[in-house]
Amino acid sequence: MTDAYIKLAEFEQNGYVVLDSYDQSQDPTEWLDIEYVDWKSSGETRFAPLASAYGDLECDGFWNHTPPKTDKDGVWVEANVAKGPRLVARAQEPGANVGRCRVIELQPNTYADCIYNLHRDDNNRLNPEGTGWIVRGFFNLTDDPDSAMVLRADKDDPATESRIPLPAGAQLIVDTQRLYHAVFHPGAQPRYNLITSWTSGPELKAYIDKYHGVSQVESLPLDKSVIDAATADVARRRAERAAALAARGQDPRFGDGTLGAGGMEVLSEA
Repeated sequence: MTDAYIKLAEFEQNGYVVLDSYDQSQDPTEWLDIEYVDWKSSGETRFAPLASAYGDLECDGFWNHTPPKTDKDGVWVEANVAKGPRLVARAQEPGANVGRCRVIELQPNTYADCIYNLHRDDNNRLNPEGTGWIVRGFFNLTDDPDSAMVLRADKDDPATESRIPLPAGAQLIVDTQRLYHAVFHPGAQPRYNLITSWTSGPELKAYIDKYHGVSQVESLPLDKSVIDAATADVARRRAERAAALAARGQDPRFGDGTLGAGGMEVLSEA
């Protein structure tokens, strides 16, 4: 069904685009002023919504509201918009339709944690065919040069992995419904990142062109022994989780990044 949507050629090769780096040092640290809610996803996290389904300070999927809607036409959260006007301006700059828009606070983790939390998003639930495919922009706000956005075409195959470095000002756009993704953040302090759902179309293409988007960059180096150890650790965790779910009479296929009931990922952010 996804071939019935408007998509951009820039994502065809690898499912992501990296833009020119942004001079983040020139912006105020608005992410420290906005209000967060306790929303767990892909690790120890909190989220500060800038745009939600109907303008409330909450982070639920747009389809879980009355009336339900797809991840488009987000309503700005007034209190956080007042405290984070520069963040809002950055989300609006492409001129593409904005759905969910939020800042994530991610506590330090291990590479094994990251791989265990790999997931795909359910961005396009209820999205009418013939309209633009929804992708997500990620703007790294803090300086985390040893951290990486980990992307995989196959959740269980390290050979399909790309690791996009995340210094301050790193900017990338990812088809997060296509790629499994999570962030490896070994730093000592929390990582902050602006996440925005955008609709594919001529506006987003012009924005990508303006900032010289490329569809492949060199991965952050990582020793093979670290990858191998994480692979073994994740296999152990998944087996333990499957056994615990089965003991409770629950389907062990759901809960580690596979699609659950209604096609929704159990984990839904990065």
